[in-house]
Amino acid sequence: MCLIVFAWRPGHATPLVLAANRDEFYARPCRPLAAWPEAPGVHAGRDLESAGTWLGVAPDGRFAAVTNIRDPSQPRGRRSRGELPAGFLLGELSPEAYLAQVAERARDYTGFNLLAGTAGELWYYHARETAPRRLPEGLYGLSNAALDTPWPKLRRAKAALAACLERPRADCLLAALQDRRPAADAELPDTGVGLARERLLSSVFIASPDYGTCSSSVLIVAADGSRQLVERRFGPSGAPLGEVRLELPP
Repeated sequence: MCLIVFAWRPGHATPLVLAANRDEFYARPCRPLAAWPEAPGVHAGRDLESAGTWLGVAPDGRFAAVTNIRDPSQPRGRRSRGELPAGFLLGELSPEAYLAQVAERARDYTGFNLLAGTAGELWYYHARETAPRRLPEGLYGLSNAALDTPWPKLRRAKAALAACLERPRADCLLAALQDRRPAADAELPDTGVGLARERLLSSVFIASPDYGTCSSSVLIVAADGSRQLVERRFGPSGAPLGEVRLELPP
């Protein structure tokens, strides 16, 4: 994923409401959101180059998602970041224990942010920090820097999420993820990729002939543990490719 906004509010009728865009080269092969045959209860997309994923859910309320850190000067890791959410979904460790293990081998991966949670707790790890941290109740945004770094696209997406929270619906959240407005040049971060690239990457939804938002995902978790998971897929220049909607029981 390259943009995730989420409301974490334990004790609420919908304790987790999340909307996310995955940005990637369209040519990179992947499978849409689906049940993983070899792992009962795991539902996620799958990257066919590394067999990992970017966002998914598993039994007992388990959830995980990853974004990359945008920095062309950083060393390249020898392993795929898609392993990180997959490892949590396929395992049994608590979020705290799993992220502690990840922190010990963070250098194996190019820079990343990782979210891992269950029905009762949500944890975050930024690869350039020394330790994971448990997130208190709140409204959060995560892109290709640290949590809540106020890039224009993140501020815009968080505001759109907040407007959907009174009665969270997948269609409202999906509409928020479709915002193609670029940021003004004066607001752009300087992440080392050049002005033209910063402009392209500054919108919530990215569309170009070769790189852009490949999928938009929504996860709404109810207090009884039931979950709604929706994924819309896109091709070059943002052309719609299809949609998957799952209603998962407690």
